[in-house]
Formats: sequence, C-alpha cells, structure tokens
Amino acid sequence: MHNMDNTVGSLTQYQRSVIIGSLFGDGYIRTIPGRKNAFLEINHSIIQKKYVDWKYNVLASISGSPPKARKGNEGRIAYRFYTRQHPELTQLANLFYQKGKKVVPKIHIDSVSLAIWYMDDGSKCRDSDVYLNTQQFTFSDQQYLLEILASLGIFARLNKDKNYFRIRLLKESIPKLRDLITEHVIDDMRYKLVS
Repeated sequence: MHNMDNTVGSLTQYQRSVIIGSLFGDGYIRTIPGRKNAFLEINHSIIQKKYVDWKYNVLASISGSPPKARKGNEGRIAYRFYTRQHPELTQLANLFYQKGKKVVPKIHIDSVSLAIWYMDDGSKCRDSDVYLNTQQFTFSDQQYLLEILASLGIFARLNKDKNYFRIRLLKESIPKLRDLITEHVIDDMRYKLVS
C-alpha cells in the first residue's frame, strides 16, 4: 500500500545494500523530531569526492540536492549529501540505532554491502594486513561483526589499536574478501584492495 505522502518509491535491493554497507561504515541515519521518517547523511572527506558522487548517483532517486563541500573542524573539508526522508530508512534506523547510538543489528549483508563497508572503513597496512576500522562499535558489537564476516567465509579477529579494537582479517581470508568485493569497488577506491 502506497502512502500519498511518500513521493519516493521503494528502495532497490542495490540501493538498500549500499545504504546498509554505509551504515556499517560512515553513513548516519538522522531522525528529526516531529518528522515522519528518517533520512541518511553521507559524509566523507573531500579527498573521497568521487566516492561520494558515486554514492549520490546510486541514491539519487531518494536524494535531495547533490553533494556539497563544507569546512569541517580543524580546517578539514567534508563533502556530503542527504537523502530525503524514507520509510525504509526509518526501518533501518530502528535496526541500527539504540538510544541514539549506532549498533550492529542482526542482519545479513551481501557482497555489495561488504564492498561499501570496506570502501568506507577498510584499510591495508603493508601488503598483507587488512583492517576494518570498527572502533565506533562496542566490543560485543565488533564480536558480532566477526560472526557476520564468518557467515560470508571471511575470518578475522579483533586487534587492539591503542585503546580501541578494530577488525583484522586473517591472511588466508583476504583472497575471499577480494573475490567478493572487487567487482563492486569503484576505480577510485581500488588502492584499498590487496593485490
């Protein structure tokens, strides 16, 4: 049943996967009191302009105006856009947020979501260490992320980085990660892939 005030159609599976991957990474769903539905903010450094533009193009059917640069703190320049409000974003907000804090929900992710999550938060050190910078999540949520990765055949452990933990892939799982995500990684982000 379509609501008259929902001018935006349903999300495609691809859009939904991109949004879920972004929520594991740097994406942020906002709910404004008094408004019916939530909206998504995509905000990266201006260095990742092509990546943000790519996300905008994927989400253009539910988005407002194109990405804009703005000065952030410490002179950093952020590049961001917002989607319009959408009932499916409200559903995702209910999954991904508890008491205003981002959590890891019981959710299955596909290779598109995994690729987005990796483009957002993945990094390689030297040529053989691959990390997902998951410091924003609690320790128990990060343990659940390990289970989500394991369900895709990717095995990892938590690695202490100063005061925080992040995910470090086991070397033997790196080829599996590469197999799953390479076709979804945009040219500008290929530097993050381990050869």
